[in-house]
Amino acid sequence: MEAISHAGTVLGVLAKDGVVLAAEKKVTGKLLDLSSAKDGGYGGSGEKIYLLNSNVIGGVAGLTADANSLVNYARTAAQRHLIMYNEDIPVELLAQRLCDMKQGYTQFGGLRPFGVSLLYAGYDPHYHFQLYHSDPSGNYSGWKATCIGANNGTAQSLLKQEYKDDIVVKDAIGLVLRTMSKTMDSTTLTSEKLEFAVLTVDPVTKQPKAKIYRPAEIDALLVSEGLAKKDEDTEMKAA
Repeated sequence: MEAISHAGTVLGVLAKDGVVLAAEKKVTGKLLDLSSAKDGGYGGSGEKIYLLNSNVIGGVAGLTADANSLVNYARTAAQRHLIMYNEDIPVELLAQRLCDMKQGYTQFGGLRPFGVSLLYAGYDPHYHFQLYHSDPSGNYSGWKATCIGANNGTAQSLLKQEYKDDIVVKDAIGLVLRTMSKTMDSTTLTSEKLEFAVLTVDPVTKQPKAKIYRPAEIDALLVSEGLAKKDEDTEMKAA
Protein backbone atom coordinates (compact mmCIF):
# COMPACT_ATOMS: atom_id res chain seq x y z
CA MET A 1 0.00 0.00 0.00
CA GLU A 2 2.95 2.29 0.69
CA ALA A 3 4.31 1.79 -2.84
CA ILE A 4 0.88 2.62 -4.24
CA SER A 5 0.51 5.82 -2.21
CA HIS A 6 3.77 7.12 -3.76
CA ALA A 7 2.95 6.03 -7.32
CA GLY A 8 1.70 8.34 -10.06
CA THR A 9 -1.94 9.34 -9.70
CA VAL A 10 -4.58 7.39 -11.66
CA LEU A 11 -8.03 8.92 -11.86
CA GLY A 12 -11.28 7.50 -13.22
CA VAL A 13 -14.68 9.14 -13.77
CA LEU A 14 -17.87 7.34 -14.77
CA ALA A 15 -20.16 9.27 -17.12
CA LYS A 16 -23.58 8.47 -18.56
CA ASP A 17 -22.13 7.64 -21.97
CA GLY A 18 -18.62 6.45 -21.15
CA VAL A 19 -15.70 6.19 -18.70
CA VAL A 20 -12.64 8.45 -18.59
CA LEU A 21 -9.23 7.38 -17.21
CA ALA A 22 -6.16 9.54 -16.76
CA ALA A 23 -2.78 8.67 -15.27
CA GLU A 24 0.34 10.53 -14.29
CA LYS A 25 3.57 9.24 -15.79
CA LYS A 26 6.38 9.43 -13.26
CA VAL A 27 9.17 8.21 -15.53
CA THR A 28 10.11 11.28 -17.51
CA GLY A 29 13.56 12.57 -18.33
CA LYS A 30 15.61 14.32 -20.98
CA LEU A 31 17.30 11.09 -22.05
CA LEU A 32 14.10 9.08 -22.52
CA ASP A 33 13.71 8.08 -26.16
CA LEU A 34 10.37 9.44 -27.29
CA SER A 35 11.11 9.21 -31.02
CA SER A 36 8.27 6.74 -31.64
CA ALA A 37 5.78 9.44 -30.58
CA LYS A 38 6.66 11.41 -33.71
CA ASP A 39 5.52 8.50 -35.89
CA GLY A 40 2.16 8.41 -34.16
CA GLY A 41 3.14 5.86 -31.51
CA TYR A 42 2.62 6.16 -27.77
CA GLY A 43 6.03 7.64 -27.21
CA GLY A 44 7.78 5.16 -24.96
CA SER A 45 4.78 5.29 -22.66
CA GLY A 46 2.22 2.54 -22.08
CA GLU A 47 3.38 2.75 -18.50
CA LYS A 48 0.08 3.21 -16.67
CA ILE A 49 -2.94 2.55 -18.88
CA TYR A 50 -3.48 -0.81 -20.57
CA LEU A 51 -6.14 -2.35 -22.75
CA LEU A 52 -7.24 -5.46 -20.84
CA ASN A 53 -9.93 -6.49 -23.33
CA SER A 54 -11.91 -4.81 -26.10
CA ASN A 55 -14.42 -3.67 -23.45
CA VAL A 56 -12.14 -2.99 -20.44
CA ILE A 57 -9.24 -0.61 -19.91
CA GLY A 58 -7.13 -0.70 -16.75
CA GLY A 59 -5.10 1.98 -15.00
CA VAL A 60 -2.38 0.85 -12.58
CA ALA A 61 -0.67 2.48 -9.60
CA GLY A 62 2.18 0.83 -7.76
CA LEU A 63 4.97 -1.46 -8.87
CA THR A 64 4.80 -1.50 -12.67
CA ALA A 65 6.57 -4.86 -12.96
CA ASP A 66 3.87 -6.46 -10.79
CA ALA A 67 1.25 -4.68 -12.87
CA ASN A 68 2.60 -6.21 -16.10
CA SER A 69 2.15 -9.67 -14.64
CA LEU A 70 -1.45 -8.91 -13.59
CA VAL A 71 -2.28 -7.29 -16.93
CA ASN A 72 -1.12 -10.43 -18.75
CA TYR A 73 -3.25 -12.55 -16.42
CA ALA A 74 -6.28 -10.31 -16.98
CA ARG A 75 -5.91 -10.47 -20.76
CA THR A 76 -5.65 -14.26 -20.64
CA ALA A 77 -8.73 -14.51 -18.39
CA ALA A 78 -10.68 -12.27 -20.78
CA GLN A 79 -9.67 -14.34 -23.82
CA ARG A 80 -10.53 -17.57 -21.98
CA HIS A 81 -14.01 -16.23 -21.31
CA LEU A 82 -14.38 -15.20 -24.96
CA ILE A 83 -13.42 -18.67 -26.20
CA MET A 84 -15.74 -20.41 -23.75
CA TYR A 85 -18.85 -18.21 -24.02
CA ASN A 86 -18.30 -16.33 -27.31
CA GLU A 87 -18.88 -12.98 -25.61
CA ASP A 88 -16.76 -10.35 -23.87
CA ILE A 89 -16.14 -10.91 -20.17
CA PRO A 90 -18.37 -8.81 -17.85
CA VAL A 91 -16.33 -6.07 -16.18
CA GLU A 92 -17.02 -7.16 -12.60
CA LEU A 93 -16.14 -10.75 -13.40
CA LEU A 94 -12.74 -9.67 -14.75
CA ALA A 95 -12.15 -7.64 -11.57
CA GLN A 96 -13.14 -10.70 -9.52
CA ARG A 97 -10.73 -12.95 -11.43
CA LEU A 98 -7.82 -10.62 -10.72
CA CYS A 99 -8.86 -10.14 -7.09
CA ASP A 100 -9.01 -13.91 -6.55
CA MET A 101 -5.44 -14.15 -7.76
CA LYS A 102 -4.30 -11.18 -5.64
CA GLN A 103 -5.99 -12.65 -2.56
CA GLY A 104 -4.16 -15.98 -3.05
CA TYR A 105 -0.87 -14.12 -2.79
CA THR A 106 -1.85 -12.75 0.63
CA GLN A 107 -2.88 -16.16 1.96
CA PHE A 108 0.16 -18.40 1.51
CA GLY A 109 3.55 -18.01 3.14
CA GLY A 110 6.69 -17.21 1.18
CA LEU A 111 4.89 -15.00 -1.35
CA ARG A 112 4.57 -11.25 -1.21
CA PRO A 113 1.34 -9.58 -2.37
CA PHE A 114 1.21 -7.74 -5.69
CA GLY A 115 2.05 -4.12 -4.89
CA VAL A 116 -0.52 -2.77 -7.34
CA SER A 117 -3.92 -1.10 -7.23
CA LEU A 118 -5.96 -1.13 -10.42
CA LEU A 119 -8.83 0.91 -11.82
CA TYR A 120 -10.98 -1.00 -14.29
CA ALA A 121 -13.08 1.07 -16.69
CA GLY A 122 -15.39 -1.14 -18.69
CA TYR A 123 -18.67 -1.74 -20.45
CA ASP A 124 -20.94 -4.76 -20.69
CA PRO A 125 -24.49 -4.98 -22.11
CA HIS A 126 -26.00 -5.89 -18.75
CA TYR A 127 -24.72 -3.17 -16.39
CA HIS A 128 -23.39 -0.78 -19.09
CA PHE A 129 -20.51 1.49 -18.03
CA GLN A 130 -18.69 0.60 -14.81
CA LEU A 131 -15.66 1.71 -12.86
CA TYR A 132 -14.02 -0.61 -10.31
CA HIS A 133 -11.02 -0.28 -8.04
CA SER A 134 -9.07 -3.18 -6.55
CA ASP A 135 -6.22 -3.18 -4.05
CA PRO A 136 -3.45 -5.69 -3.11
CA SER A 137 -5.63 -7.45 -0.52
CA GLY A 138 -8.06 -8.63 -3.20
CA ASN A 139 -10.86 -6.26 -2.20
CA TYR A 140 -12.66 -4.48 -5.00
CA SER A 141 -15.39 -1.85 -5.11
CA GLY A 142 -17.45 0.01 -7.70
CA TRP A 143 -17.14 3.80 -7.99
CA LYS A 144 -18.69 6.77 -9.80
CA ALA A 145 -15.37 8.61 -9.60
CA THR A 146 -12.21 7.65 -7.77
CA CYS A 147 -8.48 8.12 -7.62
CA ILE A 148 -5.48 5.96 -6.63
CA GLY A 149 -1.83 6.84 -6.17
CA ALA A 150 -0.19 9.95 -4.78
CA ASN A 151 -2.40 12.83 -3.57
CA ASN A 152 -5.51 10.67 -3.89
CA GLY A 153 -7.12 12.35 -0.87
CA THR A 154 -6.99 15.77 -2.52
CA ALA A 155 -8.35 14.38 -5.78
CA GLN A 156 -11.17 12.52 -4.02
CA SER A 157 -12.35 15.68 -2.25
CA LEU A 158 -12.24 17.65 -5.52
CA LEU A 159 -14.23 14.94 -7.29
CA LYS A 160 -16.78 14.87 -4.45
CA GLN A 161 -17.45 18.56 -4.93
CA GLU A 162 -17.65 18.58 -8.72
CA TYR A 163 -19.08 15.19 -9.73
CA LYS A 164 -22.69 15.05 -10.93
CA ASP A 165 -24.66 11.87 -11.57
CA ASP A 166 -25.76 12.92 -15.07
CA ILE A 167 -22.28 13.95 -16.26
CA VAL A 168 -21.44 13.21 -19.93
CA VAL A 169 -18.06 12.17 -21.33
CA LYS A 170 -17.21 15.64 -22.66
CA ASP A 171 -17.66 17.20 -19.19
CA ALA A 172 -15.98 14.21 -17.50
CA ILE A 173 -12.85 14.78 -19.63
CA GLY A 174 -12.73 18.40 -18.43
CA LEU A 175 -13.30 17.34 -14.82
CA VAL A 176 -10.54 14.70 -14.98
CA LEU A 177 -8.00 17.06 -16.54
CA ARG A 178 -8.80 19.88 -14.08
CA THR A 179 -8.47 17.49 -11.13
CA MET A 180 -5.18 16.09 -12.49
CA SER A 181 -3.76 19.59 -12.96
CA LYS A 182 -4.44 20.33 -9.27
CA THR A 183 -3.17 17.04 -7.83
CA MET A 184 -0.11 16.21 -9.92
CA ASP A 185 3.31 17.11 -8.54
CA SER A 186 4.33 19.02 -11.68
CA THR A 187 3.00 22.51 -12.28
CA THR A 188 2.03 22.04 -15.93
CA LEU A 189 0.22 19.23 -17.69
CA THR A 190 1.89 17.90 -20.84
CA SER A 191 1.60 14.72 -22.86
CA GLU A 192 5.00 13.66 -21.47
CA LYS A 193 3.52 13.46 -17.99
CA LEU A 194 0.01 12.29 -18.75
CA GLU A 195 -1.70 9.20 -20.13
CA PHE A 196 -5.34 9.39 -21.10
CA ALA A 197 -8.03 6.96 -22.21
CA VAL A 198 -11.77 7.05 -22.86
CA LEU A 199 -14.17 4.13 -23.22
CA THR A 200 -17.41 4.80 -25.11
CA VAL A 201 -19.89 2.82 -27.19
CA ASP A 202 -19.88 3.11 -30.97
CA PRO A 203 -23.30 4.56 -31.89
CA VAL A 204 -23.51 2.46 -35.08
CA THR A 205 -22.25 -0.99 -34.04
CA LYS A 206 -23.27 -0.61 -30.34
CA GLN A 207 -19.90 -2.15 -29.46
CA PRO A 208 -17.60 -0.71 -26.75
CA LYS A 209 -14.81 1.42 -28.17
CA ALA A 210 -11.67 2.00 -26.10
CA LYS A 211 -9.40 4.85 -27.11
CA ILE A 212 -5.99 5.34 -25.53
CA TYR A 213 -4.79 8.79 -26.55
CA ARG A 214 -1.47 9.38 -28.28
CA PRO A 215 0.83 12.21 -27.08
CA ALA A 216 -0.22 14.62 -29.86
CA GLU A 217 -3.89 13.97 -29.10
CA ILE A 218 -3.35 14.61 -25.37
CA ASP A 219 -1.69 17.95 -26.18
CA ALA A 220 -4.62 18.90 -28.44
CA LEU A 221 -7.02 17.95 -25.62
CA LEU A 222 -5.14 20.10 -23.10
CA VAL A 223 -5.25 23.06 -25.49
CA SER A 224 -9.00 22.66 -25.99
CA GLU A 225 -9.52 22.57 -22.20
CA GLY A 226 -7.26 25.60 -21.70
CA LEU A 227 -4.78 23.65 -19.55
CA ALA A 228 -1.87 23.49 -21.97
CA LYS A 229 1.59 24.70 -21.00
CA LYS A 230 1.92 28.37 -21.85
CA ASP A 231 5.08 29.39 -23.63
CA GLU A 232 6.88 32.07 -21.59
CA ASP A 233 8.12 33.90 -24.72
CA THR A 234 4.62 34.32 -26.13
CA GLU A 235 3.39 35.46 -22.72
CA MET A 236 6.08 38.15 -22.57
CA LYS A 237 5.31 39.30 -26.10
CA ALA A 238 1.62 39.52 -25.23
CA ALA A 239 2.47 41.58 -22.17
